[in-house]
Amino acid sequence: MKFNENCKPLSVFKFFELLSGVPHGSGNTKAVSDICVDFAKKRGLEYYQDSLNNVIIYKPGSKGKENAEPVIIQGHLDMVCAKRPDDPRDMAKEPIKLVLDGDYLRADGTSLGGDDGIAVAMALAVLDDDTLPHPPIEAVFTTDEETGMFGAAGLDCSLLRGRRMLNVDSEEEGVFTAGCAGGMRVNCEIPVKREKYGDGLVSYSVVISGLAGGHSGCEIDKERGSSNKLMSRFLYNVTKRMPTRLIELSGGEYDNVIPGKTVAVVAVSGLDADAFEAVCAEYDAIYKKELAVSDPGVSLSFERTDKKAATVTLADTEKIIKALYIMPQGVQNMSMDIKGLVQTSLNMGILKLEKNAVKFSFAARSSVGSQKTELVDRVRITAEAFGGTATTHGAYPEWEFKRVSPLRDAAMQAYRDVYGGEATVTATHGGLECGLFSSKLPGLDCISYGPELHDIHSVNERLGIASVGRVYALTCRILELLD
Repeated sequence: MKFNENCKPLSVFKFFELLSGVPHGSGNTKAVSDICVDFAKKRGLEYYQDSLNNVIIYKPGSKGKENAEPVIIQGHLDMVCAKRPDDPRDMAKEPIKLVLDGDYLRADGTSLGGDDGIAVAMALAVLDDDTLPHPPIEAVFTTDEETGMFGAAGLDCSLLRGRRMLNVDSEEEGVFTAGCAGGMRVNCEIPVKREKYGDGLVSYSVVISGLAGGHSGCEIDKERGSSNKLMSRFLYNVTKRMPTRLIELSGGEYDNVIPGKTVAVVAVSGLDADAFEAVCAEYDAIYKKELAVSDPGVSLSFERTDKKAATVTLADTEKIIKALYIMPQGVQNMSMDIKGLVQTSLNMGILKLEKNAVKFSFAARSSVGSQKTELVDRVRITAEAFGGTATTHGAYPEWEFKRVSPLRDAAMQAYRDVYGGEATVTATHGGLECGLFSSKLPGLDCISYGPELHDIHSVNERLGIASVGRVYALTCRILELLD
């Protein structure tokens, strides 16, 4: 595409365009990993690529800094692939279409992948510029961060000499993150029995949609509705008023994304049709009122359908709806140390009714390990109480805030030099790979920062154009100050 004069430095935007030219959703990172390897080969830089598609590119220090301690510049190669419901594209096979939209860069009908393609683009631009003063650089590009940080977890960190790291995976300019929550995924399954579609039944398709959704670490405190939880609440209130049988139920694609759309197909007696439609209208009004500020676009719509597939039994329908309804969701505890910081939360990101079971997955987060354990135990006990199971995977450690950080001090000075003001230091409820690297590289001093990004993991994702230039200048200045 043609970038305008505001897209500075142009090299960063060109590298971002190069990365966007190949599909790179989580689990589909070979092509984008190979782009980074090809970059290193063409410039004669030493590199390493592993079976997980992680890449490390090494560049010696500039003149006068050859013997300085190395600095790690780190970001992840994968992105969350979100698209509009009516978009026919296959994001596993087709590239991102970039669009300049005023002060922002966005994608046409899909998520942008600024999280975290912009980190990779900035690192490549740094590696490509032989005029910049810098210590030895170890550029680390990991994979499958969005689905459990599996790339960072599997990376052989003995290949890294650096013990100071710039993680460019934050979305608020002017903020240095110096700590994060740990987390894990929880997969639940409750078995169900089905029976033949009964006489006298009518079927309805119910859709809850129009929710803002967003990242379960960054937006969980904004009181945005979860379509999965809203659907379970609606269905519970239907079952209180009339016999109800589930045929289909699905919502969400990623456990770390607040779901914005959930679809249910249910069967009720034809005699209850008018009452069922009245409940639909009632809860559409309730949700519009309750979520008027956080999710003004919320909608509960319904239509009659001729679907007459086998239904979940009446008893099992009630069982799984009750289980989903009482499962915890959202913010559980706030930090008493950092004002406004979520300490512990849970997000039911994926919900799917299959032939013989309902399956649902959570992303659990906490900066306090004992609270994370307690929250996961609550989910497990609830699932087991309804005859189900809960298993965990993808656990990642907390990143503890350090009161003394020479790297952070250098970054704060660099910010003063570039911006003429003071940056903010905070911690995040989101999971960052800094936690994994800190656990694998004893004594690691790291910070996380990045340019302005909005609505990541959604079709509304957009990247501040001017912010890219400022944050790149900040990165260069940090490297210049490090000896």
